[in-house]
Amino acid sequence: MTSLFKSERGKQEILQRYDQKLERLNIDYSSINMSTKFGMTHILVTGAPEHPPIILVHGSNGCAPIALETYAGLHRSFRVYAIDVLAQPNKSDGTRLSMKDDAYGQWMHEIITKLHLEDVTMAGFSFGGLVILKTLEYDESRIREVYLSAPAYIVNGNPFKLLFKVFLPMKRFMKTRKLRYVEKFLANVFTDRDEFAIDYLSAVFLEFDMDFTPVPVIASGKAKKITTPITLIAAGQDILFPGRKMIKRAKRIFPSLKNVLFLDQSKHVQNQAQNELIQKMIMNK
Repeated sequence: MTSLFKSERGKQEILQRYDQKLERLNIDYSSINMSTKFGMTHILVTGAPEHPPIILVHGSNGCAPIALETYAGLHRSFRVYAIDVLAQPNKSDGTRLSMKDDAYGQWMHEIITKLHLEDVTMAGFSFGGLVILKTLEYDESRIREVYLSAPAYIVNGNPFKLLFKVFLPMKRFMKTRKLRYVEKFLANVFTDRDEFAIDYLSAVFLEFDMDFTPVPVIASGKAKKITTPITLIAAGQDILFPGRKMIKRAKRIFPSLKNVLFLDQSKHVQNQAQNELIQKMIMNK
């Protein structure tokens, strides 16, 4: 099994926070460890089996419990499958897939096939949006509809802003271990302060081998072939994937773009009220 944790102690520190977040959700759930050709994939499942299926895909340096918390009420209307994305600080294997080919699409298609799912809704945040779009590129036949919140893979932000507001604070924390650099990073990325994120990411930055590969953007030719209805949630103050720029390109390249929600006051990571608004969109579809 490939591992990207820097030490066993660091792995346990991160997974302890994973379990704490899951316990605080106070929901009935089950866990699946699924063997795929890309590595063991861990999945959290909640909601009644008779409900329609929805797959949640978390963002970079995240985990399934965070995705479940983001849209905490979905289990009342859906059978929810929250995926621990490969090569992230969670309970799946550390196999790092390429963002330039269809590996993520193949991986997700294998998961959907082994879960025996049809007519699936998918919802993803940030890097999770890239995974979902890769899935649509590869095989969208079993996907009913998708919801993309501040997704990667459509546009990228100004690299100089990202250097000074995202990467330098992260690197300074890794060098000095001074918490104020994590807080500075989060202040630039999160709409509201998140105490769990400060604690969790402090451990991740120090104890996990993160991927700093530049995120590509979808080719317009591939986007135009997608027929699955897309709802796009874009953030007005997002420095990673700027909302206005994203909407402009999405309207040009996605013929299946169904709805657009522009959150003018949102940074990259939405706050609770904004996530509740997105959840209502998903549940009232």
